[in-house]
Amino acid sequence: MKALIFATTALALTAATTAQASEELAKKHLCTTCHVVKGAKTIGPTYADVAKKYAGQKDAEARLAEKVKKGGTGVWGQVPMPPNAAVPDADIKALVKWILSVK
Repeated sequence: MKALIFATTALALTAATTAQASEELAKKHLCTTCHVVKGAKTIGPTYADVAKKYAGQKDAEARLAEKVKKGGTGVWGQVPMPPNAAVPDADIKALVKWILSVK
């Protein structure tokens, strides 16, 4: 029983740390200048809206990672998203995975 409680606690802490770490990455790389997690759209879509739009799409992670890296326009309106070529690929992958998990 103690092992089950420990495992559950560890899993919860890991999930919370991953979400926090990804939100910190978003702040570190200035993503939050244009995006918020939930609420009203600012310059770009909310992360919750992105997650909802791409839910269930098998290639969503790869497509969004490429869009973050190269930038783009037209999917969410005419305001372009600038390329983020200086952001390390590992950080982009972590951010995209986190964004797609937002409810």
